[in-house]
Parts: sequence; C-alpha cells; structure tokens
Amino acid sequence: MFNWTATQRNVAFASFASWTLDAFDFFILVFVLSDLAQYFHTSVSDVSLAIMLTLAVRPIGALLFGRLAEKYGRRPILMLNIVMFSAFELLSAWSPTFTAFLGFRVIYGVAMGGIWGVASSLALETIPDRSRGLMSGIFQAGYPCGYLLASVIFGLFFETVGWRGMFLIGALPILLLPFIYFKVPESPVWLAARERKESNALLPIIRQHWKICIYMVLLMACFNFFSHGTQDLYPTFLKVQHQFDPHTVSIIAISYNIAAMLGGITFGALSERIGRKRAIILASFLALPVLPLWAFSSGSWMIGIGAFLMQFMVQGAWGVVPTYLTELVPANARAVLPGFVYQLGNLIASVNATVQSRIAEAHGGNYGLGMAIVAGTVAVLICVLVAFGRETRGIEISGAAARESS
Repeated sequence: MFNWTATQRNVAFASFASWTLDAFDFFILVFVLSDLAQYFHTSVSDVSLAIMLTLAVRPIGALLFGRLAEKYGRRPILMLNIVMFSAFELLSAWSPTFTAFLGFRVIYGVAMGGIWGVASSLALETIPDRSRGLMSGIFQAGYPCGYLLASVIFGLFFETVGWRGMFLIGALPILLLPFIYFKVPESPVWLAARERKESNALLPIIRQHWKICIYMVLLMACFNFFSHGTQDLYPTFLKVQHQFDPHTVSIIAISYNIAAMLGGITFGALSERIGRKRAIILASFLALPVLPLWAFSSGSWMIGIGAFLMQFMVQGAWGVVPTYLTELVPANARAVLPGFVYQLGNLIASVNATVQSRIAEAHGGNYGLGMAIVAGTVAVLICVLVAFGRETRGIEISGAAARESS
C-alpha cells in the first residue's frame, strides 16, 4: 500500500469512502426502527419492511448503474450514484406518512444498489495486482465503517435531532463529489477496453458463465444473511431486549464496527497468503463458537465482547468477497456482474429483518434467538459453498505494471 502512487491512493480512498457513506446512510435506519414504529403507530416488524424493500430493489440499481459504468466509465456513474442515494436519504427525513417513507426507501435502495459494483471495480482495476487482497479488505471495511459512523452520530445527536435529523445528516455523502471530480481518474482497465472496443453485453456473458453466476448468487445470499442477520436488528436487540440506553447502544455498536473493520482488512490481507477460499472458510467457521456469547449472554460487557468477536469474523469473511467476485468474472463485466450477483443475493436475504423480528415476537421478544438461528445456519453454508468453489488468488486483472511506472 505504501508503494502505491498518489493516484492509486486517491482512487482507493474515494472507493472506500463511497461505500462507507452508502453504508452510513443505510444503517441510520437500523438505529431508529423502534422510534419510527412509535412515530408511525406501527410495529418494529412492519417498519423492518423498509429494510427488506431497500435490499430487495438493490439488484435493479446494480444492473442499471453497472451497465452504465460499463458503457460510460466507472467515475461519472459513481458520482451520479452518490447524488441519487444522498437525495433520497434526504427525502426520507421529510416523509409525511409511513407509506411515503417506504416509497423513498425503495428508490433509495435502487440508488444504493449501484455503489458496491461500480466503486469496487474502480478500485480493484486501479491498484496493483499484488495488493488486491488488501484493497478488497480495505474496501469492504467501508461497510462497517459506515455502520460505525452511524453509531457515533446516533450516540451524539439522536436525542437532540430525532429520527428526521438522523436522515438529514445522512445526506452528507454528497460532499464527496468534489474530491472524486478533481482527484480520481477513470479506471485504466475500462479505458483500455474502450480502445479495444470490447463487447460488454451482459446476457451473452451470463449465458456463457451461467454456472458460476448461480454459484455466486447463492454464495452472496448466504453472505448477506450473514452480515444483515448479525447487524440489522442488533441495535433493536440491545435497546428492546436488554433495555440499554442510546449511549450504551452506541458504544457497543462502535466497538463491534471497529472489530468489523479490523476483521475485513486482516482476512483480506491474509487471503493473499493462504488463498481466498481458506480465508473465507476460516473466518466463517470461527463465528460459530462466538454465537452463545454474542446472542445469549447478559450485561453490556459480555454482550459487547461477543459482538466484537462476531463482527470480526463476519466482516473478516466479507473482506475477501470484493476481490473473490472480481476474480471470478470476465474482465468486460466487472462493473456490473459482481455487483449484480451481490445484490441478487441481497434480494434473497432481504427477508432477514422481517423474519428475525417475527421469530422474536413469537418468542416473547427474544431477538437473540432469531439472530443466532440465521447466523449459525449461514456460517455453515458459506463454509460448504466456498469449499466447492475455485481458488482465484494470483489471477491478474489490472495490468498493474504499466500503471506502477506512471
């Protein structure tokens, strides 16, 4: 990383920041589920539909913005994407009714769906090949970093600004645009492909590689159940089941998101040494013995330790995902296909919050039980699916040598 050029570092920062601020906007919602339920006179499980709808429409955004990025370049479409999700985050704050709020979250979900594929392709096509595992971990760490920012903002400002103020703060990602415009160049891989006039038609690529596409969708469904199943209802679990105040909830969320960032970078870098598959399986398997401490312990200290360890493992496995998916797909589909299969997995997993909240309501408000069932099941499934996948470490995708001399 220290041998990267200034341009490569700018691209890495912009991609990381884009995913961080996108996640920040999404996770604002998970901190105010119970407050929205009270304001709109409905249940937490009904409000959790907003999470489900946001996740369900993200494949549309991944396909739409991914195709635009293949045609017009990663950089301009990333900027367009940021404008859109910031705008609809802002509109969410002004929702006059619950129906309007759900509508704004749907359109926000479309905008959110494009960021991961466009930003990850820009980063992984720009940095040196030898640093791809590390960059993958850094990029994916933007997701818990966004959660961390939401945790801090919630702890500092919620009691002053309320839920509407939280969504107003969520419009701040638009401030990233000037940096991208002035400091971030287009992907050199995309520029080279445009000069060669390579075809980037999606359907022929999917037909040719349909088996790996199905595999990636199933894998991403499990991964999204893994992350959303351990994150989305956790603040509600702390607030409702354990009756922790906003300050305690914020401190615990800050700690487990720091762990998530460390885990993503650690296992992303480790994947360059032991391989992508082994790194993912190791992190997923180590989440299993943490389950009892994470979901069924009592007291803020024990729960905090369990949450720290769980997110280190969950996001450790996720830290390998951006580079693993990028290496699995053809060069002329990297902006659209990894993001598309990722978001299709999100579509399958979009029922997570509603399912978990219904399990909790059926068992006397036991959110820990619903979260543990989901997390334990998908941790095992990820280990099995990845074991049958192919190893991709060492694949060259960026032609980095030419860039490193620039």
